Amino acid sequence: MKKIIVYLIFIIAVFSASCEDVVEVDLDNAPPKLVIEAAINWKKGTSGSQQKIKLTTTTGFYSTEIPKVSGATISIKNSSNIVFNFSEIANTGEYTCATFIPVLNETYTLTVISNGNTYTATETLKPVTPITKIVQNNEGGFTGKNIEIKTFYKDPANETNYYLYKYVYSNQVKSNYYVDQDEFFNGNEFFSISQNDDLKKDDKIEVSHFGISKAYYNYMSVLVSIAGNNGGGPFQSPPATVRGNIINTTDEANYPLGYFSLSEVDIRNYTIE
Repeated sequence: MKKIIVYLIFIIAVFSASCEDVVEVDLDNAPPKLVIEAAINWKKGTSGSQQKIKLTTTTGFYSTEIPKVSGATISIKNSSNIVFNFSEIANTGEYTCATFIPVLNETYTLTVISNGNTYTATETLKPVTPITKIVQNNEGGFTGKNIEIKTFYKDPANETNYYLYKYVYSNQVKSNYYVDQDEFFNGNEFFSISQNDDLKKDDKIEVSHFGISKAYYNYMSVLVSIAGNNGGGPFQSPPATVRGNIINTTDEANYPLGYFSLSEVDIRNYTIE
């Protein structure tokens, strides 16, 4: 019997050691796709004139660097044909505008010209109802022993609204994103909720509520389900080919990744007590 036990221990040890080997799979690299991060957000209480759009491309699975796209021409036009031009911060792939004029429920059209292709998208700037209060519950979660934060607001009555919630925590690197619609709480007080089981006293949280369109809600629902609720965020390159609302008018088959969205956003900061 002792010999059998020793033999089993030896087999387990060998198997465990072999499991530590790093195996890199030889993956085929698809041609890089343009990724357009064009989230225009108007924070309540600000002018909203400062906006940024970022251009990158997809890259190989094992690459640690995301390629930036320089030299593009980017503009946004409203329904009155007023054009807001974006200029690149030298060789960064980030394009900024300091004169943008946000108007709730206004329709805007994005145009990006890059490497001989023209990309366009049209969206509406959606409002968001103000955050009214943040409530801490020290008996939350499945166990009833976790700290839980609820961020309340009053949903407008007699209209359909869609929301994107974002929670940034000081005690973890990744943020939480998830979406909601008011189908079951139209016109009533409702809330978003933290999804971090490790909150403790003095941890800090930044809560953001975005008003979003139905189309963006549908896009984000798919993206969050793929990335997981702790994914890198909706404004980064998606982990799979999720088509947004941006069209390549030069070559329709060569569509970009990313989404053109416009949201009013309310932001609150909270420290765990």
